[in-house]
Amino acid sequence: MITGELKNKVDKLWEMFWTGGLTNPLDVIEQITYLMFIRDLDQTDNTRQKESLMLGIPYQSIFADKEHLKWSSLRDKPAENMYQTIMTEVFPFIKDLNGSSGSYAKYMADAIFKVPTPQLLEKIITSLDDMYAYIDKLPDKQDARGDLYEYMLSKLSTAGTNGQFRTPRHIIRMMVELLDLQPGDTICDPACGTSGFLVSAGEYLKEKYLEEIFYNKEAKAHYDNNMFTGYDMDRTMLRIGAMNMMTHGIQNPHIEYKDSLSDQNIDTGKYTKILANPPFKGSLDYDIVSTDLLKVTKTKKTELLFLTLFLRMLKNGGRCASIVPDGVLFGSSRAHKAIRKEIIENHRLEAIISMPSGVFKPYAGVSTAVIVFTKTGAGGTDKVWFYDMENDGYSLDDKRNQIEGSNIPDIIERFKALDKEEDRKRTDQSFLVPKDEIVENDYDLSINKYKESTYVEEEYPHPLEILAEINDLEKEIREGLKELEGMLRG
Repeated sequence: MITGELKNKVDKLWEMFWTGGLTNPLDVIEQITYLMFIRDLDQTDNTRQKESLMLGIPYQSIFADKEHLKWSSLRDKPAENMYQTIMTEVFPFIKDLNGSSGSYAKYMADAIFKVPTPQLLEKIITSLDDMYAYIDKLPDKQDARGDLYEYMLSKLSTAGTNGQFRTPRHIIRMMVELLDLQPGDTICDPACGTSGFLVSAGEYLKEKYLEEIFYNKEAKAHYDNNMFTGYDMDRTMLRIGAMNMMTHGIQNPHIEYKDSLSDQNIDTGKYTKILANPPFKGSLDYDIVSTDLLKVTKTKKTELLFLTLFLRMLKNGGRCASIVPDGVLFGSSRAHKAIRKEIIENHRLEAIISMPSGVFKPYAGVSTAVIVFTKTGAGGTDKVWFYDMENDGYSLDDKRNQIEGSNIPDIIERFKALDKEEDRKRTDQSFLVPKDEIVENDYDLSINKYKESTYVEEEYPHPLEILAEINDLEKEIREGLKELEGMLRG
């Protein structure tokens, strides 16, 4: 998390856009992302040229005879000249890069340069150079760049513009920890947005398996190129998501434009882990949904179709942690029951973590839960672990201020030691429910179906005692009024 001087620099840059006429936070992040990419191209090209000289390996610069398009050349031009060069030459140049410079270049085809004036562009470029110069002095430059980008993305949440708001970072981290990621995993988010889940997965692996991944050539290549896959239908979010991953040190993430629920997505048995908070936008037309998903769950509801999709995309033994609206857990339609039955009977349902309805405030008050399951194809559900999260570490009003007493560390600790949960009672915050009981309840997975409430007996005064107290109060009031009247008559 960035603080102090770097945070102030980002806020000032943001204010430049705001006062310059760009007030949509998605536009601001997109324009900053373009400029960061242009700057990174220059830096990467210079690094590769130096490496080629040291190692005696030939290297063809991507700029070749277009050195004047490099960031280092652009920033020294007069404002008007710089503006025209970026608009008429740099943007067409980066659009023609195709996939030659990593994932991000693939999504530049429909990029639009929106900085309105040369003067504003000059200020922005100076400000970005200032930020990079500051970051270069920090002990861990890569982490600082990642934190900087995360902070910019948090401004999407603050504004909530165009319905773009992210899954809270602490909820993402909880879900990542629940899945116990490994260096050999292949991880997917089929509705990746800004790539928050994939970034958090990468950070977790870096913390836990630093030597196993970063000091092993094959493992590092897997981490950079094949470990992470994300799909989304919004090209702007793809650009931002790809850049988010690259600023967090993942060189070539597989981020792709794809409607995950359609026949475009043919992934089957491909991933060991899926992390997601898919969009629950209501109903889709049958003709745009992949037919093999409809065979399992004939429905138009996206929240049910995505669960079916996860089962198809996972390898046997692969695990999923996904956020679902509460209706998925207790809905009584044939489709709702079908997907719950499919997971419980043919795979292994591990956990249902019920979250407070304020987790996504101020933009959505819907009650949600995290569902965790393993694809087996041969059953395996024995007992399902339920946890009633009451505190996620933030107030449940629109302000979402940080507070003490978060249940998240307790959730992770208990989930990783389920043998100790056997003796917990249904009145506790977490407990196990046998599969047979869930089947008897028509595969209902709502925590309220199984949780028992404790009632504390309260003793109240006898009504005659209360009346006596009221009479005494009235007597005091009358005496007080009489005394006041006497003072006034004086």
